[in-house]
Amino acid sequence: MTSFLRPWLLTLALLMAVVVSNAALTTPAQAAEWLPVVFPEADAVGEPIEEPPVLPVLRDGETVGYVFETNDIAPIPAYSGHPVNMRVGMAMDGRITGVEVLDHSEPIMLVGIPETVLDDFVEQYAGKSVRQKVRVGLSRQRREGYEHVDAISGATVTVVVMGEGIMRSARQVARELGILEAGVAEPATVREEVFEEASWDELVEEGAIGHLSLTRGEVDEAFIGTAAEGVEAAPEGREDETFIDLYFAYLNVPTVGRNLLGERQFEQLMEGLAEGEHALAIMANGRYSFKGSGFVRGGIYDRIMIHHGGRTDQFHDADMRRLWGVEAEGAPRFSERDIFILREETRFDPGQPWELELLVRRQVGALDTEFAGFDAELKVPERFLVIPEPVADAMLDDETRPLWVSVWEDRVMHIVVLGAGLVLLTFILLFQDWLARRPRLLHTIRYSFLVYTVVFIGWYALAQLSVVNILTFANALFTDFQWSTFLMDPMMFILWSFVAVTLLLWGRGVYCGWLCPFGAMQELISAVALKFKVPQFELPFAVHERLWALKYIILLGLFALSLQSLGQAEIYAEVEPFKTAVLLKFQREWGFVFYAVLLLVISAFNHKFYCRYVCPLGAGLAIPARIRLFDWLRRHKECGKPCQICANECHIQAIHPDGRINPNECHYCLDCQVTYHNDRKCPPMVVQRKKREKATRLSSKVAESRRIPAAEVSGDGA
Repeated sequence: MTSFLRPWLLTLALLMAVVVSNAALTTPAQAAEWLPVVFPEADAVGEPIEEPPVLPVLRDGETVGYVFETNDIAPIPAYSGHPVNMRVGMAMDGRITGVEVLDHSEPIMLVGIPETVLDDFVEQYAGKSVRQKVRVGLSRQRREGYEHVDAISGATVTVVVMGEGIMRSARQVARELGILEAGVAEPATVREEVFEEASWDELVEEGAIGHLSLTRGEVDEAFIGTAAEGVEAAPEGREDETFIDLYFAYLNVPTVGRNLLGERQFEQLMEGLAEGEHALAIMANGRYSFKGSGFVRGGIYDRIMIHHGGRTDQFHDADMRRLWGVEAEGAPRFSERDIFILREETRFDPGQPWELELLVRRQVGALDTEFAGFDAELKVPERFLVIPEPVADAMLDDETRPLWVSVWEDRVMHIVVLGAGLVLLTFILLFQDWLARRPRLLHTIRYSFLVYTVVFIGWYALAQLSVVNILTFANALFTDFQWSTFLMDPMMFILWSFVAVTLLLWGRGVYCGWLCPFGAMQELISAVALKFKVPQFELPFAVHERLWALKYIILLGLFALSLQSLGQAEIYAEVEPFKTAVLLKFQREWGFVFYAVLLLVISAFNHKFYCRYVCPLGAGLAIPARIRLFDWLRRHKECGKPCQICANECHIQAIHPDGRINPNECHYCLDCQVTYHNDRKCPPMVVQRKKREKATRLSSKVAESRRIPAAEVSGDGA
């Protein structure tokens, strides 16, 4: 029996542990730690809600908002392939009160950028509304109609995903809780510059004035079947008498308010309104008062209600203003007329239809009362308003569209400049023989391109490829591969696509020799060192050849570690100085800066030391490059046997003593091709030049010997 019960008891214990752990997340002690961060206005938490999975937060026992985790609502994979989990607080009006980062596995954040920078980034969302379009971008990337928050240099993709995770999850929660309705727009605003003189009849005909007319018989019919049936009923034959003839209008519109109130009264009214307040005129004749005779000071006008935007508002005595007279031409004389103010907190939208409801009250006993409601609708003519596009619908369109599309739209200029550089490099590769015969032009183009690689591709666009990209891609293949993860950074995606093509066509050297920002830094430093005749130290080829294996060992070690823990592999990938020198522009802890600067200093004495022996990215590119399709680097049969000029001049030492070029180590600088075509330096080309010169001299002598003297020609003519 015991063996039978053991698995069930174990399962029950595990379930209880899960329940206890979940409950612990909402204990007052733990909530006290994060509540001041994500919802400073609250003082306690309530019972969790399952759909949507949120936690109500309280102040003085009343719910003032909700707290939720982004991974529970809208998990969006970041650059690592995993979402960044954040705790978000949201008030009842859709305002974000605070954000706290809970967990992430982003490479750039694991080592290099302090967590405080990430905290500063999410703090920018406090005060933002779910009704706003919020866009992450650098200061130079501003789009009209959006609220912008500053990105983190070197981690743009990560923070773009984080920002979208905050806003998408907040909007989804707001929709499910009824805070944000699909299709709801920002409130319409009055076109204050539009005014037309209009008579009473013209305003009524256009629909700018609402009308509710009731007879005594219609009111009696409304009470049939209630306790008030027959109470205060109209005498027989008087059912058609007017019970109330009521008109109402929205006064903020100048064409309505100025015509009804007159110039002076309208100006006084508008000056007395605070921002977000709206004035309504209610005017009536008849035996029934829309205010009532039993109104007491400090009370509510309980006979009239305004229905708008899914809510109902009534007026207090402080909301009423006297309407001294109706000035519009042809207006009736009213026995009762007043102005009522809708305050800012009512969130009244003049662009939406609204209703005035009149409650008719009949006393059926000492304490019992029956009510019947009658309503009429009014919609302010649109030509008097500025009606914005439905914000929520636009947000839904943005949210259903892949996030990477928005990122690409924001970086159009980056893409154009990078594309132009890659097109130029393609032409350099295609016409390399023509350029190799013009060494001065080739060197000018090459060093200019290296500067472009460092400044634009590296420091500006932050498009430094890394072995971390290879590990992330390999990890995605083993887990849940999604193209959207790699499309999040357009510069990296375009660059990797170009590198993939050039690997198959020409090998590893195109990237390592032309497009790697850190490699370009080393080469430019080496060129300056050679210019100033800094002594160079080269290892014997036998030692140099064996040290090539070091970068492959580092690559295999990182790959093996990534199979166990991608996060740990990304930490050890700091053997690359790219993050320090390129992405963070040396703004980092001194140990990382010292390592990067040391490698650059070494490159002044040993050309691209890091690239040759340490770089795991170069090793990762060299492996698939072995299946390259073309071999356009020309060689003579005399190369290496016995000529060693190219081998001695190859700064990267990619040429074997036997004259073979090792494509796994070549950086495609084309210096050997310049020598190949130089008929003053390359022995086989020198021999060919001398043969051509000798042939030219012989042909000149033959032509000279065959030339007929001019004197003989003159004698023969005589």
